[in-house]
Amino acid sequence: MNTFKLKVVASNKVFFDGDCQSLVIPVADEGLCGFLANHENTVAPIEFGEMKITDASGKVIEAFVGSGFLEFFANEAHIVCISVELPEEIDARRAEEAKERAEEQLRQEHSIYEYYETQANLARAMERLKVKNRHNI
Repeated sequence: MNTFKLKVVASNKVFFDGDCQSLVIPVADEGLCGFLANHENTVAPIEFGEMKITDASGKVIEAFVGSGFLEFFANEAHIVCISVELPEEIDARRAEEAKERAEEQLRQEHSIYEYYETQANLARAMERLKVKNRHNI
């Protein structure tokens, strides 16, 4: 199968650097987008959600990805994002606490900016929990 180069860089680590067969990632305002070898050149903002990488050997790597951006150019993809976590790295207790904090903050009156920031925090916590629970780790 055809492959392409992929490098996923989070704020604290290089998560993946190698050849892969496919990439599925949550793209802002479009939902999940898939990329295969020789995809058209693209720059896209990504949002938090579940990312799936199928490496050159066919192994599927699933992970939570934070917001950032993706560049696909000349059969090479680069992702720069805030965070990437494997399901076993997600602290369910911490994510549940973040969800509860955000829900409580939504019940209070805030500025529009604070409201949208709290909504984003809630959505991020819920995505982390969804990825963790889907893999039952």
